[in-house]
Amino acid sequence: MPEISSTTETPYADGTILKHVTDGVGVITFNNPDKRNAMSLEMWEGFGEALTSLRDDDTVRVVILRGAGGKAFVSGADISQFEKTRHNAAASEEYGKRSAAQRALLAGYPKPTIACIEGFCLGGGMQVAMLADIRLAAHGSQFGIPAAKLGIAYGYDGLKHLVSLVGPSWARLLMYTGMRIDSAEALRIGLVERLFPIDELWGETMTIAQTISENAPLAIKAAKLTIAQVLQDESGRDMAAIKAIGNACMDSADFREGRQAFMEKRKPQFTGK
Repeated sequence: MPEISSTTETPYADGTILKHVTDGVGVITFNNPDKRNAMSLEMWEGFGEALTSLRDDDTVRVVILRGAGGKAFVSGADISQFEKTRHNAAASEEYGKRSAAQRALLAGYPKPTIACIEGFCLGGGMQVAMLADIRLAAHGSQFGIPAAKLGIAYGYDGLKHLVSLVGPSWARLLMYTGMRIDSAEALRIGLVERLFPIDELWGETMTIAQTISENAPLAIKAAKLTIAQVLQDESGRDMAAIKAIGNACMDSADFREGRQAFMEKRKPQFTGK
């Protein structure tokens, strides 16, 4: 995957998380290639800081998540920390609390997110990828959740997303066996949306991200909110929020700009207002 100039990146967690912004697209890189980007607690916290920064940056309209080194997106949790941070139930609960805030931030993220996956996407890496709105992967990538091989329980939120993407039967097969599946199988069962040759993955991901960034932010926000509500139980859906964002779109300057640009046969310039 092409490297981004280090002079344009902001480091977090001693450089194991990197942030970059270009043309309305924010990029977060998991940068621990010696450990195949396995996530330490420090990386989780740095990830949250980078997400927050991009969330609050009005120039950013979409965020890409990617792994450094070409070998992995995220290969899971940093098992070398387990003796210290997850050696029993109490320690594991504390670990979960410290990383849960970052996962919740990604789960409720107000801007579109894309996981750009090359190489291994395992365990906690799968959870990060599943929390993204869209998953794009390179041919040859591998996916799996080896919790059963480690003797640990994969969390409720992770399994909820897994079941929503691939269904309960495939979720059981993946979880009971701890097996890895290749990129073609991941595409077939709905775990990823599109596959690309390795040398085309980054360019195609940026093309999709830039297309999103050029569209009307309020309309995308409405789509993201409504899809999230569709996935809720009917009794828990916030129909008032759906109506409110719909009205905001119809009353927006962007809607007027979209209509005018169509009539004038030009590309619209959306401001998110």
